[in-house]
Parts: sequence; C-alpha cells; structure tokens
Amino acid sequence: MTSKTLQSLSKVLLMGPGPSTVHPNVYEAMGVQLLGHMDKEFVGLMDVIKAQLRQVCGTANEVTMPMSGTGSSGMETCYVNLVEHGDKVLVLHNGVFSGRMIDVAGRLGAEVESIDFEWGTPVELEPVKKKLAEKKYDIVAVIHAETSTGVCNPVEEIGKLVKENGALYLVDGVTSLGGMEVALDRWGVDAFYSGTQKCLSCPPGLAPISFSERALAKLKARKTKVPNWYLDLSMIINYWEGHTRAYHHTAPISMNYALHQALQNILDEGLPNVFARHKAMHEKLVAGLEGLGYKMYVAEGFRLPMLNVATCPEGVDEAKLRAYLRQEHKIEIGNGLGPLAGKVIRIGLMGETARPENVDRLLDALKAFKG
Repeated sequence: MTSKTLQSLSKVLLMGPGPSTVHPNVYEAMGVQLLGHMDKEFVGLMDVIKAQLRQVCGTANEVTMPMSGTGSSGMETCYVNLVEHGDKVLVLHNGVFSGRMIDVAGRLGAEVESIDFEWGTPVELEPVKKKLAEKKYDIVAVIHAETSTGVCNPVEEIGKLVKENGALYLVDGVTSLGGMEVALDRWGVDAFYSGTQKCLSCPPGLAPISFSERALAKLKARKTKVPNWYLDLSMIINYWEGHTRAYHHTAPISMNYALHQALQNILDEGLPNVFARHKAMHEKLVAGLEGLGYKMYVAEGFRLPMLNVATCPEGVDEAKLRAYLRQEHKIEIGNGLGPLAGKVIRIGLMGETARPENVDRLLDALKAFKG
C-alpha cells in the first residue's frame, strides 16, 4: 500500500509545458519486477527500445538510445561529446532553450556565436544563409520546438544550409518528438536529443539521443577526453551495443520499461495518426481560446500543436488564472519564461494530454473564471 502522503496528493490534469499525462499502461510498466541492468533479458529490451526510437526519430542511426537523465542530460550529452575547446559553434537563438545551448557550449570553451531572432517568431533562413556563407563552423544548433514561445523552427530548411557549410547539425527535439514529424535522416541532423516527459507521455528521467556517423567520427577524432564521465558516449555505447555489454552505470530499469511501453503506444496508434491528433486538438483549443478573448502569441503557420502560448484577455491576471485552475479545477498550465514572464500562459497538448475531453475540461474552466 502506498503511503498516506502519496495517497493525499491531488490528481491533476497536466496541461503545462511538461510533464504530460501518462497512460495507465505506462504506470503499469513501471511496476513490472526489476531485472538487473546487465541481465540478458533487459539487454534484449534495450535493443527493442533502440529500434522503437529509430522509428519515432525517423533515422537509421545505430547510436539512437535513451540517456539516463532528463532532457537536459540529452543536451549535455550532445555538447560534451562533440565540442572541444576552440570549436566554432553557431546557435540560432529565439527562446530560453537555445539560450541554454549558448551557455553550455561556452562552458566547454567553444567560440560561440548566435543569430538572435525575436521571441515568438521562427528562425529566418536568409540571415542564417548569409552567416554560414561567411564562415565555417564545427556545429550549428537549433531548437525544433521552442517550448518557451510555442514556435516551430524550420529545421529541414536550416539543415540544407548547414550541409553546404559542412558543420555538424545539432537539433533539440525535447518538445517535438512524438507529437509532430521528426525525420533526422531526411533533415540531415547529426546530433539530436529529446526528453521522455513531453509528447512521449512517459515520466521524466530519460533523454533519447541520436548520433549520425559524422557525429561519431567527430567524437572518435577528439584530441581531448570527453569532459563528463557520466555522459561519455565512447563508453556508454559499449553498454548499449553489441553481443557483449560493458558495464558503465546502473541504468534506471523501471524508466526503460516505461519508455518501451510509451513508445509502443505511439507505434500502435501509428505516427501519422498521433501527429493528426495533436494537430486536431491544437485547432480545437485555439478556436476555443479565441472565442473566449485569448490571443495566440505566435502567428498561424509557425505554431506548435503541442505547446500553445497565448495572452489573456484584458483584465485577466495570468497568475491568478493559473492558481484558480490548479486549486478549483485541478488543471495545471504553464507561465511565461524570460521576457514573457507574467505576459503569457503556456498550454501543453502533449501525448496523452492531447485528447478532446481534456481540451473541453480546460475551456469549461476558463469560461468559469471570474477574475
């Protein structure tokens, strides 16, 4: 029996920027009896998870696997393995999470440059094309789905420009994976990371990553050791690949069970159907919000289906609204970050949260709010 403390926790509808609603069969998977992290049956499951991730990521990359840690560990994995002191890194910056990329690359001694775009607008191709024509870079990085603003960046088109430059192409797919198309091979992505707690509808704790052969060649050609032991792919690959596995760390067994089930749920529904569901729920939400006087922060055509950012009607205090939803209706939505703090609300329609009954429940609650 669970403790009284756990029994007392509220059952909240998660409609913020993450975590998202988790399907009951994923919770059940987490309760399956543990195996050892070197057990041959668990090793077999590891191979299944890798194959599932390759399908969802649209890649044939052999090094496609979940890192032990949340989405931020995926970001760190890409940077610590691929960046050496003095490397030239260009970050396309239009939100909080691309700002974190700049910080991480700088901590590793990279020569970091950025092209800054107005928050709430996507990366524009012409300035990127001009910059890449002027200088060669080791890495060009961008966020696919910017969680802080609700903007979708044109990763496929950017990838074509990066290919001409010869740089490695690094993409953050923390919010996009499982909710909209991700096609790493077609887009020319060399390094990719995500998280489990958003559109994969799995509790936080793992960070799917994928490295191309070009990225692995950069890793193997390093002049210095990877500065982070825990995230060193040159060692971790030996745990996730081959007939014999080399111990590196104790993998979170139950989290891998959960990820396997969450990925299977997506594949059973079918990726096109999953993407269509997210889009339909986004459209339903937008229509309802605009009917109540809310205004979408991002222009139509650049909006994310799974992360919806809106400004409140005049006279509505967003902090009071969020508190009201949580206290009176047991619904969680998100606040604005950075320069958008206090100015917008962020509504997540991620994974299992992207269901019509959830959108209806939120809209009914918003209608009932009296300020």
